[in-house]
Amino acid sequence: MEETADMMNSNFKLSNRDRAVLMKTPFLTSLSGNSLMRMISVMSVISLTNRKSIFREGENADAFYCVLSGYVRLYQLNRDGREADIRICSPGDTFAECLLYGGTKYRYHAQTAEATTLARFDMQAVRDLAEQERDIAKAVITSLSKHLMTTMDCVANDRLHTAPQRVANYILTRCPVDGGPASIRLPFQKNLLAGMLGLAPEALSRAFSTLRRTGVTVRGRVIQVGDVQALREI
Repeated sequence: MEETADMMNSNFKLSNRDRAVLMKTPFLTSLSGNSLMRMISVMSVISLTNRKSIFREGENADAFYCVLSGYVRLYQLNRDGREADIRICSPGDTFAECLLYGGTKYRYHAQTAEATTLARFDMQAVRDLAEQERDIAKAVITSLSKHLMTTMDCVANDRLHTAPQRVANYILTRCPVDGGPASIRLPFQKNLLAGMLGLAPEALSRAFSTLRRTGVTVRGRVIQVGDVQALREI
């Protein structure tokens, strides 16, 4: 991990916002009392600037993470250096917890996509706690199950929907109204949206061009929708 030693503090006082994000994760939401305190005791907090490596594929998997603020990009590289996005993690998302019982090496690269704060959980310490505390073992199972279901939904979405439909679905889930005009602002760059939707950047551009027919226009990070109902019919 790059440049994190001086930014890691196990006694870091979480802001109310970060604490609220952390407590809503499947990993911690069901815990209370001693079990919760023991989990927090094996957690540290990391603050990283944009485009910093969290871990690399092939490194020893000694921790998993929860995003408290910012965004994290998970990706793999082939032998030619071509990158393939696996997932974009938002606040509240956890990643690498599948390696608690699924191998000893990281299977992909993790990099911040902007200034980011992470909760870091020591992998072996959590394994030990899961053996000692039934509530923690159940929380681990719950987290892994939700991660699997999310992955299956993602695969199904990729196979069942065209690129314009994926983009339309993303917009619709964030529209503030059910009909008429609307406007949303992307929380990150469009290249990250492409990775989140399993698209190459050029495929995302073509999808936006297709959606222009339904009144969707894009200016920077702002997406204007002429008629939300018309977009639903894509």
